[in-house]
Formats: sequence, structure tokens, C-alpha cells
Amino acid sequence: MSEQLELVPAPAAPRRRARTPASDVPLAADEPVATVLVDTPLAHLDRPFEYAVPADLAQSARPGVRVRVRFAGRDHDGYLLARTSTAEHSGRLAPLRTVVSPEPVLTPEVLAAARAVADHYGGTLADTVRLAVPPRHARAERSVPAEAEPGGRPLDPAPADPSPEQVWAAYPAGPALLRRLRAGEAPAASWLALPGEPPGHDWPQAVASALRETVLGGRGALVVVPDRRDVDRVLGTVGKAVGEDEVVRLTADLGPEARYAAFLRVLRGHASVVVGTRASAFAPVRRLGLVVCWDEADDLHQEPRAPYPHTREVLRLRARSEGAGLLLGGFTRSVAVQRWVQEEVLAPVSGGHAALRERAPRVVVAGEGHQEERDAAARTARLPGVAVRALRTGLEHGPVLVQVPRQGYVLGLACQDCRTRLRCGVCHGPVGAGDRRAAASCRWCGSELAPEHPCEECGSLRRRTTGVGDRRTAEELGRAFPGTRVVSSGGDHVVDEVGDAPALVVATPGAEPWCAGGYAAVVLLDGWRLLERASLDAAQEALRRWCGAAALARPVGGSPGRRREVGVVLCGVPPHGSVPAVEALVRWDPAWLAARELSDRAELGLPPLVRHVEVTGPAGAVDQAGRALVAAGMHLLGTLPTADTAPAGPGAGPDPQVRATLSQGEGQAPEAVRAVRADRSARKTQDVVRIRIDADSGA
Repeated sequence: MSEQLELVPAPAAPRRRARTPASDVPLAADEPVATVLVDTPLAHLDRPFEYAVPADLAQSARPGVRVRVRFAGRDHDGYLLARTSTAEHSGRLAPLRTVVSPEPVLTPEVLAAARAVADHYGGTLADTVRLAVPPRHARAERSVPAEAEPGGRPLDPAPADPSPEQVWAAYPAGPALLRRLRAGEAPAASWLALPGEPPGHDWPQAVASALRETVLGGRGALVVVPDRRDVDRVLGTVGKAVGEDEVVRLTADLGPEARYAAFLRVLRGHASVVVGTRASAFAPVRRLGLVVCWDEADDLHQEPRAPYPHTREVLRLRARSEGAGLLLGGFTRSVAVQRWVQEEVLAPVSGGHAALRERAPRVVVAGEGHQEERDAAARTARLPGVAVRALRTGLEHGPVLVQVPRQGYVLGLACQDCRTRLRCGVCHGPVGAGDRRAAASCRWCGSELAPEHPCEECGSLRRRTTGVGDRRTAEELGRAFPGTRVVSSGGDHVVDEVGDAPALVVATPGAEPWCAGGYAAVVLLDGWRLLERASLDAAQEALRRWCGAAALARPVGGSPGRRREVGVVLCGVPPHGSVPAVEALVRWDPAWLAARELSDRAELGLPPLVRHVEVTGPAGAVDQAGRALVAAGMHLLGTLPTADTAPAGPGAGPDPQVRATLSQGEGQAPEAVRAVRADRSARKTQDVVRIRIDADSGA
């Protein structure tokens, strides 16, 4: 046996890449120590590290450039933050491997904003910088011209048509806002836009006018809107106001090369104005003078990646650190912004009473105060008579809009006899149907429900629908109005714009097509679905979605004759005196609802007055992280199972997905969250737990 073993060659040792000691590498004569932010997802390594600067990299290794370093036995990307003459730590320093690109993509202003955002949300600086700086694209670096000359091209000071003063004339505080922006000051305001404005005076034109005054004052500006359609609307208007060469579109859907090229145009000074989605919140605009966030309460402004920052908060921190103006606008106001208004952090900018009365649409709550609605069943009908008459009358003058809260066909089924909801036999999820011919199936796991499946309560085989989506609604309205063109917008098929020809437009919230002449009538269906959402901000979100659709209606004016016309019909809600959100819509007073909600939350200790932390993941891991947060001074409010992560079947794991909510208490939420993340990272915990601060709170 020993002779046979001698014939077997010994395994060769793995070849390791030779490392040159830092002492043997010629170092830079000036400032040979570099502070590097290593791009690593490990929270316990959230700190800069020191490296030696080789002499051959002395010129290209500037603060802000991308570098490659040796870290934990592997090559990692990173950003050079600073260079110093001496190191803070004793011992031998590893040298920089290379400078990936000489472009200083991480500017000091963006770095300061990234630090502030990471500290505010208890995240890591590496995660925040990953959101701020897009991935490098070598071809884009070669295609964008070199550094622009200081000062750029002066903007033509000739009066615009319409002038900014004319656009903002309906707002008493508007002229003062424009003067301060042009003078180089940093005003901060919460702007409630007026509905029913014509294209030359609507909210995109108001944003463009504010940007023009900022650029005339010698500074740059940044506009962040919820989605691509809003970018398209704002981009053309802003280009006419400040010049198309001065505006850059920056969104995540541009593609790697186009996005990085747009980023470089701003970084190198070829453009002074950026219009984009939340991906542009960290755009390196030079001499930033104004940041604008339109529809700041939209959930699309919430970043789904760690540290889960909100665009509204990112822009507030940037404006404060860079001395820029801040304009948070929309047809409604979130509770967080209302708190800033009451604390005088933001100044309110809203239309006067006369302008609001002239432009706001008339809102009618179906089944309330109408002599025609004598039938009690009509008050609970999904499409009552007042809504049908509004649609029929509106189609005589132009397109009409029907907003449906949910997309799909049949959203739920129930027993016809006892009204018990049908549930999937595999995962106990809700049962619906994709279209008229499709069999009933589970909306969670996709399992089909047999036609002979009896009701669990009474055994009946008869079924009824409990919820209808936009596709079923469009089908029913098409039969109710034969010969009328039906346009469906929602989900994967979103229509950007419709003309002035009569048409029935069925859309989900946020997917309503823009109509230049305004809709002749707007019907809001199934209002109860928005009011009964399991969310702290259900009332504010319902009002925001209703106002977003109602603002597209043609104004009826303040004359008694025209006020009799029905502009907006709200269906499926209780009388407006008992529901604050409905009353706010009828009165068109979103500030009143936000102030009322803030007062109620102050008594209960709810966000945004008290910061909350949401921990989601397997029950065991959530329990471990929750105990650590409680030990840090936070209070556990409760733990609930997550509705969207139900077990897939009998073979599912024994540890279900849960969500725990904690309040700040005596401890500080960001510090406690950062400590828990670092501890879990150092222990190499395998369970995936998502920890978010101010989640689903409007804060």
C-alpha cells in the first residue's frame, strides 16, 4: 500500500497571485495615503479604509474616482474619498491596485448627501452611493465631450411666453417664490397645485417657470417626478423655458450607456437642469439652486433597495447641505410635509379662494342628496344612475374618465348564499379569474379551483364576484355604451395621451392618460377599496388618487349655471360627512385632511411624529432582530404575518414570513438599526431580514 501511495503524485498547491508589499512599491511623493470607500454589502464594514498610493497612480488617483483595491483576499471596487499625507492607522498599507476611471464621479456634494441619507435611514454609505452613482460605461465616457467651460451659456433673459409671473399669478405667494429663486436664495415651500389649469398654465409650466428663474440666477436645478410619463410632460416644457441643451433626462430605464452618458453630461457641466425619476435624486448638478419633487406622496418615490430612502427626504437633505431651494408639490399634501409646514420648515404655497373656486371641479358623492336616487339599492350600486348620466352627458362633449382602483378581471369570488369568501385549498389565498373564459384560480399560488368546489360554510356551489378590475369594467362599459370607443390604461399597457374625441377611458390610479382639453366627466369607482387598504396612509392615499384623476376634469367655473354640471362622481363611499377623505375631496381641501391626520397621529404617537421600524422576514430571524432593537431602547408594537408571502403548500418551511413594527421609544432608530445590521452581518446570518425605517408611514 505504501508503494502505491508513493506512485500517486502529491496535489499541487494552488497558485496564488504574487503580492507586492507596499514598502517595495514606489509611493506618491505628495499625499501618499488614500481613504477608500470599499463597495461591499457587509454592514459591519461600513467605514473607509486606508491604502497606499503608488507613484504611477499619483496623478489619476483623485478624490471621487473609481478605484480597485485588494480587500479580504479579493479585488473590490471602491471610491477614493480623500488623500492625506499620513495614515491614521499604524502598520503596512496595501497599495491601490488601479484607478478604474479618472472621472471623479463621486463629487463632494453628492458624498455629503449620501452620508446624510445613510445616517437618516440607518443604512450603509456603500449602499447609498450605489444608488447615487450609476455603473460605469466606457463607451459613454468617450462619447461625452470633455469638461465644459466655467459659466456655461448664458440664458436669454427675454420674457418667456407665458411669463413666470403669469403662470404663478393664481398663487398669492408665487411671485415672492420666483423673486427669491432668481436672487440666489433658498426658499423652501409646499406647493398645492390648482386643478383644471390649461396646458400653458398647468403644473409642468409652473415647474418650468420656477426652473427658469433659478437658471437666470446662475444656478442649476433638479426635478424628480414619479414615472416616465411625467418626465415626458415636464421635459418638453422645461426645454422651452431654459433651452433644450441645458436639460438632461435621467431615468433608470434609459439603459446603461444612455444613463451614464446623461450622468456625465451633468457632471462635466454641459447641462444645468435634470429631469428624471427617483434615480436622479443624487444627480451631480453644479451650483444646485432648486430641487423639485412633484407628487411627493406617490409611492413610486420610495426606493425599494437599501437603505430604502424616500425621494422627498433625499431632496430635503440635499437642499439643506447645498443651500438650494426646495419645492415639494402636488395636488395633495402628505402628513410628513404637513408637519414641516406646521413647524415652519416649509412655507405653504396654494391658490387663492377665488382661483380655487373657479378651477376646482364639482364633486358629487353618488347616492347622497339627489332626488333622482330614490331607490335605496342605487346607493350601493357599483355604477349608480348619477354616474351613468354623467358619462352619457360627458360623451356628448368629449372623452370621459373612469378610474378603477385595481387592475385585472375578477378579483375575488364569494358564496352566493352566505357571502363567505372563497379561498384556495392549497395556500388559503384569494380566488379570482383572469378573464371571462378563464377558470377560477388562486391569485397567490395559481392553483385552479374546481367548479364543483363547495363553500366551506354552507356547501353551496353558487358563486358571486366580490371585486372587479379594470378589464371587466371596460368590458361592461363597452356593452353599456355601444358604438363608443373604449380605451383601457393600466398594468403593462399604459396610454400616455388621448384626444378630444368622445371616448370611454378606463384607467387604474396613476395610469390615467393626459387629455389636453380635459375630460368632460370623471367617475371614480369602488372608493371603498382605497379607503379600506391596510395602511396607515389609506385616507391620504385615497384622496391623492382621487384628486389626481379629478384634476384632469374640465373646470366648471363658479357661475351658478355651470356649477349645476357634474364634473366628478365618486361612487362606493359613505356620505362625505362621515369620511374625512371624502369631505376633503368635495371641498377640495387636502391641507385640511393632512392637518387633521397629523393631529390624530400626535395623540397616538404615530409617524411622522415618532419614527417606526419595520422588520420583515422569517419569524425566527425577525424575533432575533426585534429583541436586539428592543434592547436598544425601541418599543415593539406588534407582529403580523405578511399577506403576500403565504406558504406555497404542505411542503413549505415551518418558519412563516412575518412583519414586526417597532417605535423609536427612548433609543435612536438609525443607530439601533445600524447596530443590528452590523451584528447580523458580522455573524454571517443567512436569514434574509429587511429592516426599514419610516416604511408605509408617509414619513
